[in-house]
Amino acid sequence: MPTLLTSAQTRFLRGQAHDLKAMLQVGGKGVTDALIAEIDLALEHHELIKVKVGAEDREARDSLIAEIADRTGSALVQRIGHTAVLYRPSKDKRQIVLPRA
Repeated sequence: MPTLLTSAQTRFLRGQAHDLKAMLQVGGKGVTDALIAEIDLALEHHELIKVKVGAEDREARDSLIAEIADRTGSALVQRIGHTAVLYRPSKDKRQIVLPRA
């Protein structure tokens, strides 16, 4: 189930993600099961991550990012160039408290 965010929550998360570095990079093999597993682990531990997508074509980047967000059940907070910010609340330890809707 994908995570749904209000515009206020998206603004808040964009501010939180500003100083983050990209944790993972999608390479030439595209979106593999191993990559999805790593993104799942990173989201469970950090809740908010940046992923760098190496596709040259804009439509290809957008489709890869959409596939990652869909398969991990995360919300796309922001996409700038080759970098996407993803958010999914942790099941065990929630660290980020979102503003109310």
